[in-house]
Amino acid sequence: MHISVKRFHHNLIEWYDKNHRPLPWRETKNPYYIWISEIMLQQTQVKTVYDYYLRFIKRFPNVEILANTTREEVLKYWEGLGYYNRAVRLHQAAKIVKNNFQGNLPSDYLQLLSLPGIGQYTAGAISSIAFHQPMPAIDGNVSRVICRLFLIREDIKNAGSQKKIKEFAMKILSKEDPGTFNQAIMELGATTCFPRKPGCNVCPVKKDCRAFSHHQQGTIPRIKRKPKQNRIYMEIALVINGDKILMVKRPSEGLLANLWALPSIEKEEKIEGGISILRHLESQHEIKIDRKPIFLGEETHTFTHRIWRMKLYYFPYLRGINPDEKKENWCHIKKVKQYPIGKAFKKMFKYIERVMKEKTEENSVLSEHSKSDF
Repeated sequence: MHISVKRFHHNLIEWYDKNHRPLPWRETKNPYYIWISEIMLQQTQVKTVYDYYLRFIKRFPNVEILANTTREEVLKYWEGLGYYNRAVRLHQAAKIVKNNFQGNLPSDYLQLLSLPGIGQYTAGAISSIAFHQPMPAIDGNVSRVICRLFLIREDIKNAGSQKKIKEFAMKILSKEDPGTFNQAIMELGATTCFPRKPGCNVCPVKKDCRAFSHHQQGTIPRIKRKPKQNRIYMEIALVINGDKILMVKRPSEGLLANLWALPSIEKEEKIEGGISILRHLESQHEIKIDRKPIFLGEETHTFTHRIWRMKLYYFPYLRGINPDEKKENWCHIKKVKQYPIGKAFKKMFKYIERVMKEKTEENSVLSEHSKSDF
């Protein structure tokens, strides 16, 4: 069975015109807005991106404004969206576009590909949607549709499969309107050609789908099982000095990179009761703790490949710290939420508010527990 490309284009675009979701980034040809949306949509669902996108472009309506702001503010507006390196690279790319391209996003695919945070899919999406360039935009949804259309049975992540998918994507790409075509095939994958239980009964291109004709749409594409998430036990410190708490900046690489957080450390094996975080405070932040850590509560946060089991400990007395403002800071409790902070640490806010309320009322249960010296 061979695809009738002309029929495929007609049926797909007709379906898309009638059924596509009305999304704000589809109502514009502004390359900057399309770029922002595509970066946000990397590994993130449309429903999550929607409000973030509107808020972001309202605050940063063009490349120059984005390039001229601080990384801290960009991260603050990205707060809660996850995969924070996307925001860092977006900011880096904005500076390059401002300085090297007169503030205009380049239309050339290879120039787009040279910018931080832009890979083959994003470069293809921007160049086709914003600049009408005949380049495919192959994300997970498109890969799944193509595997089913052409009966690609191999693991979707294999290099051979990836090569085939790209070849077939180029074969069926509309040269007349590549932007609309790319959006249409992405929409088909997102709303109809589901990973499980695809909606073949309403699919506009099932006549050209080899998986459908062979009754294999439920088993294609083949995907390896995801590895189990690692469970990591973390200890978090709430260190209070008057009406201020200690905030630290996380490293520039790795999980929650560049965000602000409470001091934290992975718990040492067989060491309980907040001793791991106490040692971390002493060794890394030169804080001398003279009282026992006081356990406040426990929370769980799930990342893509790991689960944090977090225990929060309160340290009501300290001495010896002179913070380096680039990596740590005493933050007034009322200003904590002005910092870019990941969701994992935001879960600790309720405990912070409780402790500060008890301190204000001078009737804290914690003070009774902290009378005995460590």
